[in-house]
Amino acid sequence: MQRRTFLTGTALGAALAAVPFGVPRQARASATATVSSLKDLQKAIDGAAPGARIVLADGTYTVPPGTSINVTGKHGTPDAPLTIASASRGGAVLRGERGFVFSGSSDITVTGFSFRQSTTLEIPADCSRIRLTRNDLQLADIEGLHWVMVRADDTKVDRNHFHGKTTLGVYLGVEGPGGTAMAQRVHILRNHFSDHSFSGANGGEPIRLGVSPRALSGARAVVEHNLFERCDGDPEAISVKSSDNTIRYNTIRDSAGGIVLRHGNRTRVEGNYILDGKEGLRLYGNDHVVVNNYVAGLAGRALVIGSGSTRDHHAGETAEERRGNDACDRAVIAHNTLLRNAVTLSGEDRTHEPQRVVVADNLLVGDSGDLVAMRATTGFTWQSNILWGAASAGNIPATGYSRADPRLRQGSDGVFRLTAGSPAIGRATLRSPAVTHDIDGHPRGGLRDIGADEYATAAPPRRPLTAADVGPNAS
Repeated sequence: MQRRTFLTGTALGAALAAVPFGVPRQARASATATVSSLKDLQKAIDGAAPGARIVLADGTYTVPPGTSINVTGKHGTPDAPLTIASASRGGAVLRGERGFVFSGSSDITVTGFSFRQSTTLEIPADCSRIRLTRNDLQLADIEGLHWVMVRADDTKVDRNHFHGKTTLGVYLGVEGPGGTAMAQRVHILRNHFSDHSFSGANGGEPIRLGVSPRALSGARAVVEHNLFERCDGDPEAISVKSSDNTIRYNTIRDSAGGIVLRHGNRTRVEGNYILDGKEGLRLYGNDHVVVNNYVAGLAGRALVIGSGSTRDHHAGETAEERRGNDACDRAVIAHNTLLRNAVTLSGEDRTHEPQRVVVADNLLVGDSGDLVAMRATTGFTWQSNILWGAASAGNIPATGYSRADPRLRQGSDGVFRLTAGSPAIGRATLRSPAVTHDIDGHPRGGLRDIGADEYATAAPPRRPLTAADVGPNAS
């Protein structure tokens, strides 16, 4: 009993002292210290070396007002991060005003906690390679409170569950230092975002990747394999307001929000499922690539090629100009399946029409209205699309499509895929950009099929995500 009390009370220092003499220094640093109070947790963090693992015993811990758990000037290494963990996933519950406060630190992993604070958990720009993984986040339901804000390069946010907000504020925001820069190479992976029920017109995004003053800054973020369910706090479940990002392999289900490239340029949107909600894909800005997406059963618009109040955002424009919509120019929209949505492919009526967009090898199926209802456009290329259903073709040029039954069959996961003999098989004609695999992960081969699915008899390597695929218990 005395030995257990001693190890807990002296935290990491005592744990390292217990390592036998002669063990290599790196092995000492990787020792685990278990603590059972916030005071001892802070002592362990202050004395931790690279590779150390500090474990907080399960229980509920209330951080006193005016204090926090400080991670200041602490550095692991990429191969030996400093890990701060709950004894079991969700077992250590942190309450109070503030939780972890990071400053001047790198290669830190925080895992397994239940966060219940009333202030934003921030990863500041003077940190790098901070990882939040396998945590449960349900912060105070305060109007305007953003739950997690990332400003640091190479941050990884993976396998967390964000849930249960009814007020204005985002679950996860990514910004950067100063007023115009973006954090670089943020990786958002296998998180579960659910039950954001804010009823306002905007301001309740699950993920907001930038803000309008940062639109021209390249972030190079990757948002992949995340699940969004009942995310109704904003028409944008993934709101992109920066440049040079990748949004892929996510599933948005039963949500008001979709994927919106609201500001910025050169983002790739690939292999996402948007199912049985309201909004789908909406595009503004220049040089985007939108391929292999499956959008089905929406009560609103499946794909909007946006017009603009300005032609191009640029350095030196006013704040009001930057907030405006930038017309969608030079996008490539290919190999997408839009199936039985209220509005399939549509445009808008702002001053500046979209220009030089390629719309090729897409499968559009619907039973009401017009499958294509674009407003003014300039220099569009319409090529090898297949349209089907009782809906009229709309204003797509006659040379840009054929009307044929694609011979779809619904799988056990609810997705409609091509069957043998489909006229979509081998009929794609666009050769650039490269689209090497379909939405399921099957290789496209030399003769691509039209739509998001490439006909195959093998089981799909990828399917729409479920709760079992994401969050704290995901593989």
